[in-house]
Amino acid sequence: MQDSRKSTFDQIGGKSRSQSKRKLSQQSLQAIESHTPQRSIADLLGGSTKLLQGLDVSTHEESPSVKRVKYSQSCVKPTSPSHVSEVIPPEKMYNFPSSSSKSNNVIDLTTSPTASPSRASHVVRKTNGIVRPTNFTPHTGAKRLVVKNLRKTPRVSQEQYFDQVWEHLDAALAAIFNFEKVPHSLEELYRGVENLCRQDRAPEIYNRLSERCKQYVSGKLKEALVLGARNSKDVDVLRAVVEAWSTWNAQLTTIRSIFYYMDRSYLLHSIANPSIDEMGLHQFRSCIFSDLILKPKILQGACDLVTSDRKYNESMVDHSLLRQAINVFHALTVYTKDFEPILLGESQEYFISWADQESSTRGLASYVEECHKLIDRETSRCDLFGLDSSTRRELLTKLEELLIKRKEAILVKTESVSELLEVGAIDPLEQLYSLLQRQRLGAKLRPPFEWYINATGSVIVFDEERESDMVVRLLELKGKLDSVWRVAFHKHEGLGHSLREAFETFINKTKKTNMTWGTDNPKPGEMIAKYVDMLLRGGAKVIPATLSSAADVGIGREEDDADGTVGDEDAEISKQLDQVLDLFRFVHGKAVFEAFYKKDLARRLLMGRSASAEAEKSMLTRLKTECGAGFTHNLEQMFRDIDLARDEMASYKSVLEERQKKTALELSVNVLSMSAWPTYPDVPVNVPLSISKSIGDFDIHYKAKHTGRKLNWKHALAHCQLRASFSKGNKEIVVSSFQAIVLLLFNDVPLGEQMTYAEIQAATSLSDAELKRTLQSLACAKYRVLVKTPKGREVSDNDNFSVNDGFTDPKYRIKINQIQLKETREENKETHERVAADRHYETQAAIVRIMKSRKSITHAELVTEVIKATKSRGVLDPADIKKNIEK
Repeated sequence: MQDSRKSTFDQIGGKSRSQSKRKLSQQSLQAIESHTPQRSIADLLGGSTKLLQGLDVSTHEESPSVKRVKYSQSCVKPTSPSHVSEVIPPEKMYNFPSSSSKSNNVIDLTTSPTASPSRASHVVRKTNGIVRPTNFTPHTGAKRLVVKNLRKTPRVSQEQYFDQVWEHLDAALAAIFNFEKVPHSLEELYRGVENLCRQDRAPEIYNRLSERCKQYVSGKLKEALVLGARNSKDVDVLRAVVEAWSTWNAQLTTIRSIFYYMDRSYLLHSIANPSIDEMGLHQFRSCIFSDLILKPKILQGACDLVTSDRKYNESMVDHSLLRQAINVFHALTVYTKDFEPILLGESQEYFISWADQESSTRGLASYVEECHKLIDRETSRCDLFGLDSSTRRELLTKLEELLIKRKEAILVKTESVSELLEVGAIDPLEQLYSLLQRQRLGAKLRPPFEWYINATGSVIVFDEERESDMVVRLLELKGKLDSVWRVAFHKHEGLGHSLREAFETFINKTKKTNMTWGTDNPKPGEMIAKYVDMLLRGGAKVIPATLSSAADVGIGREEDDADGTVGDEDAEISKQLDQVLDLFRFVHGKAVFEAFYKKDLARRLLMGRSASAEAEKSMLTRLKTECGAGFTHNLEQMFRDIDLARDEMASYKSVLEERQKKTALELSVNVLSMSAWPTYPDVPVNVPLSISKSIGDFDIHYKAKHTGRKLNWKHALAHCQLRASFSKGNKEIVVSSFQAIVLLLFNDVPLGEQMTYAEIQAATSLSDAELKRTLQSLACAKYRVLVKTPKGREVSDNDNFSVNDGFTDPKYRIKINQIQLKETREENKETHERVAADRHYETQAAIVRIMKSRKSITHAELVTEVIKATKSRGVLDPADIKKNIEK
């Protein structure tokens, strides 16, 4: 029967798999269209009779080879007009009568249905060549379906179901709280909660769950902690609470999995009731953490762990426990309100005690180092244990206030800072500056920094015993302080100004001492000029080891160096000149420097003792840039005079060659401008006839070429080259003019005989000072070409002198004129006095100019204006200025 129904449905509905893949033939479509009338919607809804009276099923003979049965399209007979026009009322539309009166309009699905003859006559089915009737008549009306022998489950009330489900849930909660296995399936419990939530019983479930959890937390869980806390240490109580929190979190996770549907449906949108996690957190915080016995011990236990970590007591420090405790405080949202204030309070007490102890027992450098270590430990502890950023910020604020600002007097103590500066402790000074800069107190180092520079610099400037090392010591001090400012003080602008101002202060200090021959001239100006002279005469080999570059040590020590070394020497000299110029900028009275520099430059030019012409020009350019063209005008004129003198001698020699005139000696003359060169005293001396004749010939030539000019010969500045014959070999000796005059006297003395001091003085007409200095250089110095009798380092009026015929030296050419390059004390005194006198004249000139321009001015204003006007050349004391005003 089932097969016949299925086949009929397939034929009528067109949903058979075999029919769905086939197309109707053209004749079948035409037959259906011709027999099927067009019906209205009313006809479709109102028809109650059978629409189809039967189907003609025709078979076609198939080839034996065809395995599947091929059905033809059945034709549908048209219904009669009377059936179509019949209208069924609405109350009978869904009432489907049955032809069987015994079944009482009920279809029995428990028994096998039988085919109805009437239906079989209308609808037939042909399967595999067999025609079978079918009772599937869909258009005759539906029937009510009744299932017999169906067992009905008795309906349970909602209250009973709620109690049953909660009983299971309560048992599960009890098992969870007792660390036992849950007696029911978690899925079953989840479904029960879901069903109750769908019955709108979620509020009641939540209240019961909250109350049950509260009973457990405030009862069993809390009682165990309180009981153990009575006789336990704070750290042990903290450990027990952390473990209880961990246990409660694990239990809460299982509870949330059971009540997950309620948590994500009802509680998620509930304003009055928090989620299960929040409920559990609130209960733990209110019942356990807020307990009057547990709370102080919990907080104090965490603080004790921090204190133990600060004191490096490894036996008491449990890093994992402290980290977990911090996480518990964050989870319970009690960190900021309860834990942080206590921690900061104890930290402040610890910082105060630590700072007092360390500052009293340690030096400045050690205290600063320990402060940096403490700050690093505190910040790393915040990162290691997860302390809040606000705690980190507050701890740093307290550290800076208690360790730095509170101890400011100790950190900027002049004596302590000076000790670090004296030894050049770059790292401690950098730590000190960095520590002070945390409170923007780096500028507080300015007073001790200036005091140290002034004190140290003043000692160097007024040290008469080490006067010759003044510039070297000042350069060393300047280099050390520059390194401190650059590295330790991070190029702080205010401290840089202090460095320059302090140098300017002590360098320009004046004191009437023996160093300046009773004048108030600043000594550094003179010594800077002499140091520059030493550099330009000796080159890189005279640079002190403490000032030379490490890479250039040992370079340029010999005269016959390679070409590459010369470039290195020039670079080193240029570097040293730059350093000296830094000192020169601090000098106010540049007149002293100018006077001594001009004298030294004249000696270098006249004696040909400059180590490098490029270095000379480079220094002149630096001075011109620093002081202006007026300062270097005379210096430039000196270089031009040397160049003109070289051209003049070339012209004189060409004239002698044209005249074919031979001279007894080779003469070289430098014609100098008296206004540009230093003033030299005329020293009376008897010049040998041969030299006097050559000088006279050049004088005639020069006056004939330059009319109206007069030559004033300065024999004290001349030098000569002599060829001497000794028993052990001939030598070429470079000496000064006075030395040459004395040596030439022995040409007329037989070998082995002596000349007395008086005879030499009568022959040369030299003063005692000049003659003794000259004889000392020839008989008592390194190269002793004369023999003094009696022997000694000093020359007296009773000494006798003879030629040292046994003189010998490995070198053929010998220089023994160094005595001429040394400045005598009288010359130094004369220069200082002349500079002091010139300063008075310049001051008087400045007073006259100011009075002419201002007409009327107060005394104080006049003194101020005079100081400004004479600052570049050298300033007098206000008392001396007053004296010049009164003149």
